[in-house]
Order: sequence, then C-alpha cells, then structure tokens
Amino acid sequence: MKAITCTHAQLELADVPEPVPERGQALLRVARAGICGSDLHARHHADELADVTAEAGYDAAMRSDQTVVLGHEFSGEVIDYGPSSRARLKPGTPVVAMPLLRRGKSVHPTGLSAQAPGAFAEQVLTQESLTFAVPNGLSLEHAALTEPMAVALHAVRRGQVGRRRVAVVIGCGPVGLAVIGMLKAHGVRTVIASDLSPARRELARTCGADVVVDPATEQPFASAADHGHLTQASQLLDYAVDAMDRLTRVPHWWRAYRAAEKVGAAQPKSPVVFECVGVPGIIDQVITTAPLASRVVVVGVCMSPDQFRPAMAINKEIDLRFVIGYTPLDFRDALHLLADGKVDPAPLITGQVGLPGIDAAFTALGNPEQHAKILVDPASSAAMPG
Repeated sequence: MKAITCTHAQLELADVPEPVPERGQALLRVARAGICGSDLHARHHADELADVTAEAGYDAAMRSDQTVVLGHEFSGEVIDYGPSSRARLKPGTPVVAMPLLRRGKSVHPTGLSAQAPGAFAEQVLTQESLTFAVPNGLSLEHAALTEPMAVALHAVRRGQVGRRRVAVVIGCGPVGLAVIGMLKAHGVRTVIASDLSPARRELARTCGADVVVDPATEQPFASAADHGHLTQASQLLDYAVDAMDRLTRVPHWWRAYRAAEKVGAAQPKSPVVFECVGVPGIIDQVITTAPLASRVVVVGVCMSPDQFRPAMAINKEIDLRFVIGYTPLDFRDALHLLADGKVDPAPLITGQVGLPGIDAAFTALGNPEQHAKILVDPASSAAMPG
C-alpha cells in the first residue's frame, strides 16, 4: 500500500507492506488524517521528544533514524479484525480511534512509533477496544478532528472553568481554536482569545471567542478590572482586610468564612488561562501579566528549555497546570460533541491534500496566515493543499 514515511526528517511516498491485525486489533481504511503540530515536531525533533518521554518512564517514541509512518488524527472504515477479536463493529462501519496500539507487552503511540505506523497511509491498525463508531451521520472529514478536540476537551476539564468564569486563550492555532470551541460548548460566557496572526484572530471569532485581542497592541488581560479581577498584590491585601472587616461583625465569623470557601466566594475572581503557544518565554509572560490567583493551563508543547520566575508565581498565587492527551472518556465525549453539533470543526479545516502533498502541507502549515488544519485524503492525488 502507499504511505508517507519519515526518516531523518525526510518525507517520502513509499510502497509499504499492508498492516496485518493481531488479536484485539482492527484494520481500517483511512478516510482522512489530520496533520498535527506533534507531527511537525516529530519530524524535526524526534530525538528530543524521545529523550524526554524516556526520562519520564516511557521508552517507545520514534527516533530520527527510524522509518516511521506519521499520522495520529484519523477517521476511516473497518476492513477486518485480527484473530479472536470481538469484531463488535461490522466491516464498513465508519470509525475513529485513539492512537494507541499494543505490541506484545508494550503500548505504542500510533504514528509516533516505528512499532505503530500511523494514518498517513491507505490503511492503519487500531486497538479494537479504543475504536469508536462515528454516530449521527457525522462526516468522516469532521470525525477526523476527534483527536485534537479530545485534547482540547481534556484541557478544558483540567481547567475546571465555570460558566461565569472568564477564560483566556493565548494562541489561536488548531489547539487554541479547539479549546475555544470546547469552552463555548460548555457554556463559558466570556472567552478572550489572543494571537498575533490576523487570520487566526478571525478564526477565533468564528469558533466563538467573545473578545479577540492582538497582543502586539493590547494585553489579553487589559479588561481584568471590568471582570473584577485583581492585578496588583496590594489589591489582594485590601481585599483580605476589607473582607475581615465585614466578617468579624458576625458572631462565629469563621463559620461564615468556611461556608464562603465551600462555594468559592472566599477567593477573588480570577480567569482561567490556556497557554496554547508552546514557545520559550510564554509561560513567564503569562504569569507576569495575568491577574492574581489565575489558573494557568499549559497546553502548548514547548520543545526547548524554558524558565519562569517562581517568586512571581508565588506572590500572585498562580495555579499552574500542565496537560497532555486525554482519557478514553474525553475521546468519546469529544466525538459526540462533534456529532451532536455542539462543536463545529469546519473553521479549523483550511485545506486538504493527498499523500503526494503531505510534504507541501507541512511547509504550508508554517504560515499561520494560510492554514490551521490540513487533512490528508489517501484516495486523493492532490499535491498541494487546496
């Protein structure tokens, strides 16, 4: 079958053996595969990624000298199953799947391991238990975005954003745009989006952002006071003393204080910030400029060493969280949010190519004014993203 292989950062259209499903695995005909920022990172920074994951206790990521078929965001149709599989979905069923594959005693990331070839190919293997039927007639084009939408959903859930709490999305690439869509799907009333690119700011509006900011001319936290957010440590001290002046007029004031803590009324209002850029210096910039007591969820993957000032985060009592991936429930729920029309992935899709056009698509994705998400159709011969 035809596939795009990656070796030493070189992409090549090649004939490779058709995959053979083992027990508990399904074989899919790929309908669409999305090109992810992780694919761009893996192409040029495979060894760095592998070193980090190995240090974290997982030693199965691809190396630059290995030949790997990339592609971990995909949709397709069931062709066949391995021996002794449950075969719960009939051949021809439209499906999506979490990109994980068991090989012997190890689990490998599909499209990011030499042991689990990805979906930049005509066929791909999936773990049957991680394969989900596409519901409600959702198109396979839109279903292919289930994986990045699951990433966004997981980040939003980790951010614990209440409907009345302001959310700020820094960076409106595909992940940031997906986060915006998930925030609005969860009823968050005020979403502020920030990006240097005019094209991506427009996409942020289309995805539902209520306020869109050009950080070259305006801080994304410029309206903090309008939302009741505190930006100076002195304000927090005033807030604390004023609150105690009122509380101590009440007998057994500590009981009222505990009750206020339970409903979240004992802390000053603050936003949840989603850092979706992933370049050095952004985390420190967010910590420095965000209102006091902000919760910062780091979604963007920075491949270079970075630093921030802990003393600044401590003095502002910043809640800093890092996220990766998603759970099977996140994946299932993201699929149904798409199928139920609660999240529209269409604005993210800015082009499509066939297998011969993947190299050109990787290059095109370097220009934020041109593209956000490019899908690969293995049945197409298109050599340039349309």
